[in-house]
Amino acid sequence: MNSNASRPTPRANTGSAWRNFVSDSGMALIRLERRFDPLLRPAFDAFLRDPLARFTTALINRRRTDEGLAIAEERLLPDEESFTDSIVKSFTRQMTDLWKPGGFERGGNTKTQGIVRGEFRVHDDIPPHMKRGIYAEPRSFRCWVRFSGPGPYITPDIDDVGFMSISIKLMGVPGPKLMEEEQHTLDMFAVSTPTFVTPDAKCNAALQRESVKNAQIFYFVNLHDPHVLDLIMQSLFIKTQSSPFEAPYFSCVPYLMGEGQAMQYSVWPKTRQRTPIPRLPLRPPDDYLRQAMVSALANDDVELDFRVQMQTDPHLMPIENAGVLWPEKLSPRVSVATLRLPRQTFDSPAQMEFAKRLSYNPWHTIAEHRPLGNQSRARRRMYWELAKLRHTMNAVPHYEPTGDEVFE
Repeated sequence: MNSNASRPTPRANTGSAWRNFVSDSGMALIRLERRFDPLLRPAFDAFLRDPLARFTTALINRRRTDEGLAIAEERLLPDEESFTDSIVKSFTRQMTDLWKPGGFERGGNTKTQGIVRGEFRVHDDIPPHMKRGIYAEPRSFRCWVRFSGPGPYITPDIDDVGFMSISIKLMGVPGPKLMEEEQHTLDMFAVSTPTFVTPDAKCNAALQRESVKNAQIFYFVNLHDPHVLDLIMQSLFIKTQSSPFEAPYFSCVPYLMGEGQAMQYSVWPKTRQRTPIPRLPLRPPDDYLRQAMVSALANDDVELDFRVQMQTDPHLMPIENAGVLWPEKLSPRVSVATLRLPRQTFDSPAQMEFAKRLSYNPWHTIAEHRPLGNQSRARRRMYWELAKLRHTMNAVPHYEPTGDEVFE
């Protein structure tokens, strides 16, 4: 069975008929809204989205306490390791329930829209204080770039929640790495919402427990510990996507920019062109996003702008809370590199299978760009353990790419 073939989302399994009804009805309404979203979204994004995001951020910040941390300073959560344990347990259970040996997929960012060859070109006009690590001097890195949809399911594109991700694996990066399993790579991650779905690892553990039951709505809306503001922030940015090449992506979590400096990064399309979504408001093809990628790279190169935003205020631009939008008025996003995807064919079965061999982990990096914050600390073990599970169940050993891979 092709595990990357689209299929319907499983129904909620909470053990309660009324909770199942609420969850399933909510997803049905989202899928219906996706059919008409492109009619209203351009005007909404132009006039309302950013002001509402700033207002929601202000409400989130009113509930936060200034902990008096310094720039790039971290602080452990109480019982942090137990939350990581819980996250790994939830993902392991869900992956084991969903996939059969030989067809195991990733626990999150699951659907592979495509994995493409790229070139990461560092600019030569970067501000001096940002010339750290891979940005120290102008140079180019070959890379494998994976574009993906949300998880944990692989659904028709119009039926997902309107969320995409990008994973960039640079190759030929010199220097010691923070994880020894790969010696020459550096991985970067970003998603199509500027804040993460949960503020910290404790909340992430709670979300994953509801995700196992396919009832994530009850993480956001409940009487015990609601996260309505986080739901609003995510809802401002998830939408019916037109192409993985036509959306911005955000790291959401911070990284070092050399010792004593912290940053977030983002990836931006260089074109405002939007690919028409076939057949809306009727049902588009299940994999129309992949088809948009295939069409774009069959005709021309695609270039994306890679930007860095430096932390300048430890409270309003927090390290340990990934649910807070870092304000651009305090620190603008600065272009530091171009991600070039040359014209190519990438959708062969062999190349799609190649995506399963790769392991992306934010700790595949150098000390100058160490991941910061509790979500990133959790990711180190979570990504490693889940990748090991996936590779074991698929009988595929860990593989570090070189960029010389060839597919027929």
